Amino acid sequence: MLCRSTREDVRREPSTLSALLLVILVDTSHTSHTQARTGVQRVCRRLLQSLPAEPGGFPITWDPFEQSWRPLAEDERKQLDQEEPGRRRSASWTWRQRVRGWLRRGSARVVTEMPSASGLIVPEIFSTQVAAAFPFLATTVRGPRVALFHDAIALKLPELTPTKTVARFPGYLRDLLDFDGVAAVSEDSRVALHEWWQWLEVKPTPPLVCIPLGIDAPRKDPSLARATALPVVLCVGTFEGRKNHDALLEACESLWSRGLDFELRLIGMAPSPGQNPVLARVRHLQTTGRRLRYDGPVDDATLSAAYHECSFTVYPSLMEGFGLPVLESLSYGKPCVCSARGALGESAGAGGCLTLESVDSTSLARGLESLLQRPAHREALATQARGRRLRTWGDHATDLLAWMRGLPVRSKR
Repeated sequence: MLCRSTREDVRREPSTLSALLLVILVDTSHTSHTQARTGVQRVCRRLLQSLPAEPGGFPITWDPFEQSWRPLAEDERKQLDQEEPGRRRSASWTWRQRVRGWLRRGSARVVTEMPSASGLIVPEIFSTQVAAAFPFLATTVRGPRVALFHDAIALKLPELTPTKTVARFPGYLRDLLDFDGVAAVSEDSRVALHEWWQWLEVKPTPPLVCIPLGIDAPRKDPSLARATALPVVLCVGTFEGRKNHDALLEACESLWSRGLDFELRLIGMAPSPGQNPVLARVRHLQTTGRRLRYDGPVDDATLSAAYHECSFTVYPSLMEGFGLPVLESLSYGKPCVCSARGALGESAGAGGCLTLESVDSTSLARGLESLLQRPAHREALATQARGRRLRTWGDHATDLLAWMRGLPVRSKR
């Protein structure tokens, strides 16, 4: 389902894209060169997989060594399809890929390898280098060029965002002005970008709409689940400041100290593991005998099994652009304790969640205790979760293409 502000745009007659689309280029410059399986990478992969046969999604990358856009090579396609989790978020190019690019630089065959396309989708948060290369696609892309906008967290929580990301972000928001349209993944993100552009007093701005993301269908294989005698609380998320693991660990420690018997299971990447304060605290609590399990990043089958096995989930994040783990939890019929604010409130509002006005340690402890001590409350929320109709990646791709069909191509490239 589209956000209210988008519906009228989708109902317009096609003006630029024909009813029969041939191919849509999808920029995967970062995702095809990283082991990370965090939010943006998942969006990129799932969107590409969910585009219908017509138009077909055609992944491309900007090759900084070849200095050209090109289709993915076999090793890059394997990286894109790889389901095994990695422990590095940054993009990296192998020496083989670098040499291949240097040798191909200036080759005429590069142009012939790029198909003529009726649209471009950029689902990633692109770098300055990639932004400068988008004009080179002007002769290849006949139709509208659209970007997904994920969040404005770098502006709202700069103290909890990597310094390089904060420095790049204002330029990134300006670069979005060059697209024919921008699709925000939540209404909260749409409003944030709209307000930033208003503050800049830039005109004209490209059409800006909200098209919420989808989620994977839950794996129904009962063999993935195992019976647990102890309540298990699952938390899925990268160990970084805004994910608020410190408050969660403090909340759980207070409950364990009062005699509540449950297991906290953590899944997610821990950047800079040797210096990560959250990981250090997890290790310390484990040495004291607390029922705390940390699995690191896991593959899809292990994640699915974890959702099956848990009693409920908690997502203590301070701020998100969308919050995939909340809806993933609901898709398995498992209640989620999370914030009532922003994009998380949008995802949680239709039922199945215990929402909190604050996600400080005291509030989190009360929320967790409520579901641990009141099975009837937990089951009522689980019933709400099972009754929700959740958007799929196919829904997201269909709505995105429907909106693109009505987008005029702006004269300024």
